[in-house]
Parts: sequence; structure tokens; C-alpha cells
Amino acid sequence: MAHAFQRTHHKKPGQRIIASFAVGATAIVFGLVGTGNAQADPRYPEKTPTSIGHGGAVTSVDPEASKIGLEVLKRGGNATDAAVATAAALGVTEPYSAGLGGGGYFVHYEAATGEVTTIDGRETAPMAMPSDAFINPSTGDPYKFTPELVTSGVSVGVPGTPATWETALDEWGTYSLREALHPAGRLASRGFIVDETFRQQTLDNKKRFEAYTTTPGLFLPGGDAPKVGSVFKNQALAKTYRMLGRTGMDAFYNGPIADEIASLVRNPPKSPTTDLPVPAGFMQTTDLADYEAIVQDPTHVQYRGFDVYGMAPSSSGGSTVGESLNILEQFDVEEMNDGAALHHYLEASALAFADRGAYLGDAAFVDVTLDDLLSDEFAAERACSIDGNTAAQKPVAPGDTENYDGECAGVAQSGSIDEDTENISTTNLTVADKWGNVVEYTLTIEQTGGSGMLVPDRGFLLNNELTDFSTVYDQEDPNRIEPGKRPRSSMAPTIVLQDGEPFLALGSPGGSTIITTVSQIIFNHVDRGMSLPEAIAAPRASQRNTPGVTAEPEFIAQYGQALTPFGHRLVASGDQFTSAAEIGAATAIGFGEDGTLTAVSEPVRRGGGAALVVRTANSRP
Repeated sequence: MAHAFQRTHHKKPGQRIIASFAVGATAIVFGLVGTGNAQADPRYPEKTPTSIGHGGAVTSVDPEASKIGLEVLKRGGNATDAAVATAAALGVTEPYSAGLGGGGYFVHYEAATGEVTTIDGRETAPMAMPSDAFINPSTGDPYKFTPELVTSGVSVGVPGTPATWETALDEWGTYSLREALHPAGRLASRGFIVDETFRQQTLDNKKRFEAYTTTPGLFLPGGDAPKVGSVFKNQALAKTYRMLGRTGMDAFYNGPIADEIASLVRNPPKSPTTDLPVPAGFMQTTDLADYEAIVQDPTHVQYRGFDVYGMAPSSSGGSTVGESLNILEQFDVEEMNDGAALHHYLEASALAFADRGAYLGDAAFVDVTLDDLLSDEFAAERACSIDGNTAAQKPVAPGDTENYDGECAGVAQSGSIDEDTENISTTNLTVADKWGNVVEYTLTIEQTGGSGMLVPDRGFLLNNELTDFSTVYDQEDPNRIEPGKRPRSSMAPTIVLQDGEPFLALGSPGGSTIITTVSQIIFNHVDRGMSLPEAIAAPRASQRNTPGVTAEPEFIAQYGQALTPFGHRLVASGDQFTSAAEIGAATAIGFGEDGTLTAVSEPVRRGGGAALVVRTANSRP
């Protein structure tokens, strides 16, 4: 199993050897990570949305995490080492979006071979989970989705993040797990400065956190969220990172942590004062012991001369991004005005989402015909549904993957809306090293705050990822609940190559809007001639085969008039989970022909991010 091995360092091209657990060697490595009096003086590192330079780059939503990843690169670590260290740090500073209790998808480009490989670290359903798990036995009706179902043991899937980190390091890393986790452990111990976003996210989850006896002590000290400007420390998480660094992730999946997680899921530590039902789940320790992070091939499409690689199922991200681009490629959008180009982007996305709902699920349980969904002939036939002057009535029907020839005949015009229960709170990071290796990694605990259930004395929250299954069981639904199954995801970490070399790596949080965010950034950059910073900063819209187009207010202001003649109905963003108007929070790295790296994060969304390079363009080598 992916989590049960002991790591051995094998020198690979462009990699260094680090003494694994020799006391002197690790003391030197660990002593180099961090700066000056950081333990005594926690402070806001500067947020830098764009950096241009050489020698490696790291970009994430959080400056503390990006800084840790950059230090790993500066000390000789490779992209995988830096990605795991950055992700572990995000588990400290972004505990409501990521951490040991969640899962995600890891995409890796290896410079020495030119190969793109992925890790599916998605959570799995317990083997004892019944098909009616989301039905309230006292009423016979489904639990109300939020806050009831998302605040529960029944929503918790077997975490995949720990196995992903260990698998990635074993496949491509040069750091030991201990070395990769150590900087984040130090960060958890010395603390970080609470900002408005962290405080508000805590307040937004106050009722859910108070549904448990374990969570308020850490996140609601004295009954209130941590104050802006205060120092938030997580000594329990620091201790957990140190323990896992010593023992490996086998301690997570086969040791006391596994026992604690399974027990909490089956017997949630429900507060006697809450009015939420907090339904129990079905997880056993054997579910954790049997978990595997899956190393698998990526999806692949060619788009206007570029090779676009993404995540195959259980994620729908790679296939839906790929199909929407294949459909869009049937049109010369570069020669269109903004209104016409955006119209075609939105229509292509709707068609791809129709097929996502009909065909995408965990490939271990569902026969997902990726070759058909991503074929140029299928895309050409789907493109026949797009009227260049008028938006189709939504929802559109899925295509027929068993009967197509690329010709425009017999196009179905109406379908059904696929229920969307994915939450927007996730995080993403992008890393490149001096050898040319690249990592794109999206990770999550689903809801902002996950299930709300803190593992006591361990310092991390458990996910509520199983709510990504369809809430009502349907035997024909590819995303129906099944024991051991991974719920369908929209996470879409993506690496784009040009002539076999990295051109662009990007990803984003945002639930099902992840797919449209990634597609739109590629569309902005490749087709509309925007620089990478411009492509990320540009206002976004998301058409997911629904009657209305979810759009940021800035998008409506800028393009609403141009899209009105086509019949698109633009609906201001903000959903059942949050009133936030922003769509996504992307990170990306662009690769210049001369080796220049352009690291980009959001300038505004989610408070802005931190994009760092080893050497800035105007510094000396």
C-alpha cells in the first residue's frame, strides 16, 4: 500500500541525496529552514501576486507556505520536495481548506523523461457505507445539505493527503518525509498572524464548530474566533507532523491516528448543546489500512499546438477541461470580438458539463470512456450544437459516446441539470525547480472547515468530501454512493507543454467552477492574447450547463452588454455555501523560452496570494 513503505533515497537525474535521519545532517537541514527571529516574532510576509525570475518558483494563496516552499528550493530540494513542504504549511495556515484530514490530486512533470504522471489522492467511502447513507432515518428524507449533512461523521471520507505526500516523495522526491514536514511543524509551533479571512471563515463556521466538543478549544478559544492580528498556534499539529516525520504515514493509516479517526466518524463527539443532528458515519480502521494513493496516467488533449495534461477520474477535471478545449478548438475564436469569443467559450463549457454529468465517476466503478469524450471527432460533433449567434437553451443534453462520426446531424438540444454539491473551499499550489521539474497540486477538505470535526490532540480537521457523491441514490448515476468508491471531483491541476517542454502549469480551488476557471485562464492566455498575470486577474464566468451563467460582478460589468445579444443570462456569483462574489483563487507558472519563470497568484481574490522565485529577473545568478 502507498502509505506502508519505508522510504529509500535513490539518486535520480537532477536530484540530490540528503542524509535521511542522521542527526547531524538533519540538524543542518532543519536549521537552514526559516529565517532569523521568526519564532519570536511572527509577522505578515509580503504578498506578491507576480514574480519573474529563474532557478525555481513557488506560488500559493499563502505567503508563509510559499516562503517555506521557496526555502526548500533554495536549499537544493526539487519540485516535489517543495510541493509537499508547501502543502504541509497550507495545512497550518489554511486549515479550513486543506490538511491531513483531506485529499487531492497531484500532477508531476519530470524533466529528465518528459513524462507527466499523476497521483489520485481522493478520499474513499467506507466499505460499510450504505446507499441510503444521506437519508435521515427518522424522516425518510435526505438530510438538509448545509449545515446538517456537511457537519457529520457520515460525510467523512478516508483521507488521502498523507498517502499522497509519501507517495510523491517516494516517486520523485529527494527529501525524507521528516525533512518535508519539518518546516510546517515549526510554523505550527511558532504560529502565524490571523488575518480578516481566517477570522471570518472561523465565524462563518461557529455554529458547525460548536456542534462538537473537540473543535472549539482550538478554533474558538473563549467562545470567539481568533482576533485579527493575534498569533494562532497549533501545537497539536506540530506534534503530529513531528511524529509522522519520525514514523512515516503508516502511523496515520495503521496506528493510533487511524483508530481515533474511525472512532470519531462512527461516534462523532457531538456537543450536548447543538441543535444539529451530526449523523454518524461508517468508517472502520480497516478502511484506513486499505487506503492507497493511486499513481496513474493523466488525461491528454492537444489544443492549438499545445499538449494539455490533467487529472483522469476519479476527478472530472482533466476530461471536462480537455473536452471543452477540444470543442472550442473547432472555432477561430482568436479572430472574434470579445462577445463572440466568450459566447463560444461558455457554450463549449456547457456541452462538456453535460457529458461530465452523464459519464464521469470513479473509473474503478464506472466505465468512463475517456477516449471517446476526449476525441476530436466527438468534439467536432458536439461543436455542431453551438449556434454562433444564439445561446442554446440550458440544460443541453449529453452527447452519445457510442455513436458519433464528427458530422452535424441529430443534435439533441435539451437535457437535465446535474446536481452540484461541491464546495468552493480548496487550495492550490504550483512549483517548478531549477532542473525543469514541475508540480501542480490541488488539495482540499471540501467545505470551508471540512466536516467541522477536529481530531483531538492531533490538530487537524476531517473532511466532508463524501458530500460530493450525489445525495440521492440512482443506479444509473455514475456518481452514486458505493462502498470504497471515490466521489467525483472537479479538481483540475493542469500542466501544458509546448514541443515537450513546460509552457504553463495552473490550477485553482472553487468546487465545480475549478473546471471553468482553468479553462478560462487557458482561453484568456492562448486565444485572447492576455499575459499570464492578466489571464488570472481577468473577471470570470462559469457556465456549467445551467440556465444562468454564474459570473463575477466585474465580468457582468465588463462583458454583460456584449453577451446580451447572444441570450446569455448572467447571474452574479455567490452560492449556497458563501456570499463571496469571487470565482476561484488560481496559481500558475509560465515558462519562457529562455528559462524565465513567471510565477503568478491572485492579486485580489481570497485576499491575494504569494508567488515567489528563487532569483528575480534583475538579480545576479
